[in-house]
Amino acid sequence: MARKAAHTPKGWDHDAQFMSRALELAAEGRGRTSPNPMVGCVIVRDGAVIGEGFHERAGEPHAEVNAVRAAGGDIAGATVYVTLEPCFHEGRTPPCSAMLVEHKPERIVMAMLDPNPAVCGQGLASLRAAGVSVDVGVLESEARTLNEAFEKYITRGLPFVIAKCGMSLDGKIATHTGDSRWVTGEASRGLVHALRNEVDAILVGSRTVMLDDPSLTTRLDTQRIKDPVRVILDADDYLASDRRVFLQDSAAPTWVALPEGRDFNGADEVIHVPDGPGGIDLVALMRQLARREIVSVLIEGGGTTHASAFEAGIVDKVMFFIAPKIIGGRDAITAVEGKGATRMADVVHLERMTVRSIGEDILIEAYVKGE
Repeated sequence: MARKAAHTPKGWDHDAQFMSRALELAAEGRGRTSPNPMVGCVIVRDGAVIGEGFHERAGEPHAEVNAVRAAGGDIAGATVYVTLEPCFHEGRTPPCSAMLVEHKPERIVMAMLDPNPAVCGQGLASLRAAGVSVDVGVLESEARTLNEAFEKYITRGLPFVIAKCGMSLDGKIATHTGDSRWVTGEASRGLVHALRNEVDAILVGSRTVMLDDPSLTTRLDTQRIKDPVRVILDADDYLASDRRVFLQDSAAPTWVALPEGRDFNGADEVIHVPDGPGGIDLVALMRQLARREIVSVLIEGGGTTHASAFEAGIVDKVMFFIAPKIIGGRDAITAVEGKGATRMADVVHLERMTVRSIGEDILIEAYVKGE
């Protein structure tokens, strides 16, 4: 919603309506724009929308270009609503700020500046220098949430990491025999496949691969499907190449992360990572994934992998699906294993928590609280 503070510029409630539409358009590119951000654009003249567009895929025209084309190239005197500061630098595509100046809009409204510290504010400055009226900050919070993965990637050189698990009401992800099919319901599993369709990579441990033999592919009833890159941790030389992830037909590769000095036949690529707590240095792995333009990672591992991820401090967000079931058993596998915190002062604190029903289950989403 629009800002309600006393200093809110006049007309921003009206601007928020069009920016909200631009954010809807931006989300249409979810899972397809990486390593670029999702961006939407709406062009309005005399209160009517004359062009819309969004960034559909990395390397293809940006949202502003698509919206100007949809408007027939004539946006003179119009207002352009865009969810992110128009780019100023030459990259895979020409700079959008210069293109907009050439088409002479009367005003440009941005939700947020480009978080890239190398270019932040330059598009804004070039537009104002050309005499275009520019406002920034309409639905900024919503825009930042939409591109939270890109913002972390471009400012810190690390992917945005989501820890996901499906567990019973008493915190178990499998019985004491290892049976885990299925803890959560069909609706929750469908949402997980939607997540796979959006993220760049899935991270699991070798024990999950060996015990469950998952495909780690995306299965959705839609034509716009992509498989994420599959990344498997194998610190203990437990993995075998006869698992489904190495044999199936998928456009996405399967990578195996190993300690330095070891190798593995069967993976599309081996990533050598230094030793770290719990086996593999997950921070070092995240840096290597970022260099491979992996912007977002979904951890679907078992309790040990989740424990290692939290201990390494790489998790940004949690998505825990809770089923109305009681598994019980001291030896049943829990969602986060490992040694755990010694004191309550050392636990992982979460914030911005939301709860919603997903079929018969409950989904709790929250962000790991920063220092």
